[in-house]
Amino acid sequence: MSDGERETTAGQDQDMSEQERRLSDLERELTLLSRHFVASRGPRIGQSLERSAYVLLTRLETGEPLTLKELAHTFQVDVSTINRQVSAMLRNGLVERIPDPDGGMARKFRPTALGLERLRADRAVSRAGTARLVEASGWAGDQTQQFLDLLIELNQGIEHLEGLAWSRTGTGAGTDSGTQSSSADK
Repeated sequence: MSDGERETTAGQDQDMSEQERRLSDLERELTLLSRHFVASRGPRIGQSLERSAYVLLTRLETGEPLTLKELAHTFQVDVSTINRQVSAMLRNGLVERIPDPDGGMARKFRPTALGLERLRADRAVSRAGTARLVEASGWAGDQTQQFLDLLIELNQGIEHLEGLAWSRTGTGAGTDSGTQSSSADK
């Protein structure tokens, strides 16, 4: 950053309210966190799933089977995008198409044993990267738990705002918040 850019940034900071400065700092830190988290996982060495498959399987493992429309709504993307991703997962044996257990016309998707096995293997690599980040911070266990609790609270607030609660059942979440799928997920 050049001296002129620093002066402009400093001048802008003086014009910001404390709340605006806090939000600006939070936005920057969240951006850095996402970069660090992705980088901590490395160049996907030791991982076999595409990022989209990892995220979709993470959602499907914690809840009931979902239709393409429900998945598209959950991820706030177009049905055609989800269809491409799920089709690739079907071809690779990561998910299976099943009849709607409630008798609906649309087929639903759930993870296969292979999908869950590969998710667990990739998650172990991701957790090792997360452990490196926590170790680098020098945090004690209680600080990590405080951050986890705040992050869960932030994510649940976002989910509430979007009407898209994610189930945390069986995820090892450190709190007893156990958000269940909302009707918006269906």
